[in-house]
Amino acid sequence: MRGTSLPRRSWFGIAGAALLVASGAIHLDLYLTGYRTVPTIGWLFLLQVIAAFALAAAILVTGSWLAAAAGAGFALSTLGGYLLSLWVGLFGFTEVRTTAGIVAGIIDVAAFATLAIAAAAGLPSASSLRRRLLPAVAAVSVVALAVLGAAVATPKTQPVAAGPDVLNARQVGGVMLLTNAKGLTLYWFAPDSPAKSACYGSCAAYWPPVTGSPSAGPGVTGKLGTITRSDGAIQATYDGHPLYTYIGDSAPGQASGNNLNLNGGLWHDVPVAAG
Repeated sequence: MRGTSLPRRSWFGIAGAALLVASGAIHLDLYLTGYRTVPTIGWLFLLQVIAAFALAAAILVTGSWLAAAAGAGFALSTLGGYLLSLWVGLFGFTEVRTTAGIVAGIIDVAAFATLAIAAAAGLPSASSLRRRLLPAVAAVSVVALAVLGAAVATPKTQPVAAGPDVLNARQVGGVMLLTNAKGLTLYWFAPDSPAKSACYGSCAAYWPPVTGSPSAGPGVTGKLGTITRSDGAIQATYDGHPLYTYIGDSAPGQASGNNLNLNGGLWHDVPVAAG
């Protein structure tokens, strides 16, 4: 019936479905390589993958302009979630600028534009709504690209755990954990060695190294030390583990980075015995 479906071989519909699959594939890779361990965010990534593949299949099989419109809205909402996680954090998780995130964001904008055009093409040619939609789609796409560009060009300033720092023992969730002077929980990274950090680049943006020569506060009985990072910075260690904070912890009493599998390995908080 004319006006209710797209041509089965609509290039805009096919291209939009392919872009949804590409976005879903990036999220699937991120989910499998670590995001699945992030509370709430892991499930959202999995739902994004399922929804992207399902909508792509619906667009290709049914040719419905409604499916194309749903796909366009989904792509735009996915981009919105990414921008929120960059700016203010989402469900306790703060994203940092990464190549995968930027590429996925660009794909989401492209998917929105192509699928919105495909949906508009499914409306009657005489429809005033169709005539208004195309300029609106172009405007929204340009604004979305501009906002994405601004977000990744000026990423949220990441916390820097500068030293020298006094390390303390603080009760977090009923366990005495090692914290810095501000009370933020400290972590160690499984791939590290006692003499070398394996966390650089985007990893160090998620997990800022504790720099400087530390001193022990009350309750801290382990062996303190330092290593020299590849950029020449001095990083604090505790019992042979280089130390980090986590961008997802915004205040004392939080340990949301514990047991996460991100940036190439497992992260653990540092229990200490109260002295």
